[in-house]
Amino acid sequence: METIIIIIFLAGYLAITLEHNLKIDKLIPALAMMAILWAIIALAHLDVFEVNAQLKELEPTHIDEILLHHLGKTAEILVFLLGAMTIVEIIDYFDGFATIKGYIKTRSKRKLLWIFSILAFILSAIIDNLTATIVLITILQKVIKDRETRLWFAGLIIINANAGGAWSPIGDVTTTMLWIAGKVEAGSLVLHVLLPSIVCMIVPTLVASRFKAFRGQVDIEEKQEGSKSKYGSTMLYLGLGAIVFVPFFKTITHLPPYVGMMLSLAVVATFAEIYSNAKFSISSAMDEDHHEASHHSPVHSALTKIELPSILFFLGILLAVAALESLGILFNYAESLNEAIPQRDIVVMLLGVGSAVIDNVPLVAASMGMFSEGPDHPLWHFIAYSAGTGGSMLIIGSAAGVVAMGMEKIDFFWYLKKIAWLAFIGFVAGGIVFIALRDFVL
Repeated sequence: METIIIIIFLAGYLAITLEHNLKIDKLIPALAMMAILWAIIALAHLDVFEVNAQLKELEPTHIDEILLHHLGKTAEILVFLLGAMTIVEIIDYFDGFATIKGYIKTRSKRKLLWIFSILAFILSAIIDNLTATIVLITILQKVIKDRETRLWFAGLIIINANAGGAWSPIGDVTTTMLWIAGKVEAGSLVLHVLLPSIVCMIVPTLVASRFKAFRGQVDIEEKQEGSKSKYGSTMLYLGLGAIVFVPFFKTITHLPPYVGMMLSLAVVATFAEIYSNAKFSISSAMDEDHHEASHHSPVHSALTKIELPSILFFLGILLAVAALESLGILFNYAESLNEAIPQRDIVVMLLGVGSAVIDNVPLVAASMGMFSEGPDHPLWHFIAYSAGTGGSMLIIGSAAGVVAMGMEKIDFFWYLKKIAWLAFIGFVAGGIVFIALRDFVL
């Protein structure tokens, strides 16, 4: 029966990886795989276990208890992401990101490269690498008219956005998963991963800045368009500040991160409603005036634009991996892996390379079930770095790459030939710095 379960998981995994070839959204195989795996466990009355991290052994439990446990852990991540996505969409409702374009004055391609690289690195740490990529490529399309030049810029944005997301607990889904699961603390994650991530950003950008594509100047329109709303810049700073506030809230209260995110969302939503002058009524949900008012509410508008397919995908894949973990498969596989490759650094680096081929979310979810190291162990910091930055080596290896591919119609093989090796040298350079810091400094 264990063989059948593994085959179903690998088949679903393959369907997720080949979503562009199959033309089927990855949420479909993820949800189907999750439901089938748990159905088999229930119908076959298979034994389920909970990993005791302190004793590093499996303890028998009941299917209802373990499923509820994993659903609760998954829900923490999903609610957190829903809050963050909504805040970002509220900022966009007020055209707040247009404020960033106003700071771009230079015509030099090399200077623009560094500006976009630094922006990608910083923004992705705050609003996540996917959203940062969307924002910066949208600005890029308005600043640079030549498509071939834009492709080079987009490639570096992908690398730097992924590097920026790796050191922040709110910068990438995988780091958020590790943070919410208690594997890493926000402060120690920044301490251990920030410098390697900076190296991962600087090395490719420094090499690329000498390329012909980044020589000379670009034609920038003299008239810079600002935000369409007079509250755009205010909402940008308020929204970003509210998201950054969440790790501090968790540190002070020791409550789960989604609680702080809901508080931040409430604050941002309050100012959004005040600034938009939207009137809403709670007396009658079916009232025609209420419906018309809610249509103009920035909160309601933001909620209609958030990526629900992504939320459902995370639900499916995390609970599917939880099924393997509950059967003890991941625990036993980890022991076999430790015997085959005693050097953990090699395993983690291979995990990073693997994230370029397949989605890093299930890889990190699986690693959380495989390894039983305690909270804030350097292993988790290295996994956060490798899984976050390794996906840059292929255009389909990260959410940032996939969205850039769609926005700029980037060819897979063009990226493989021109950008992949830059991402690889940045990934390796940052990995070496991480190991050196861990072994000789921290």
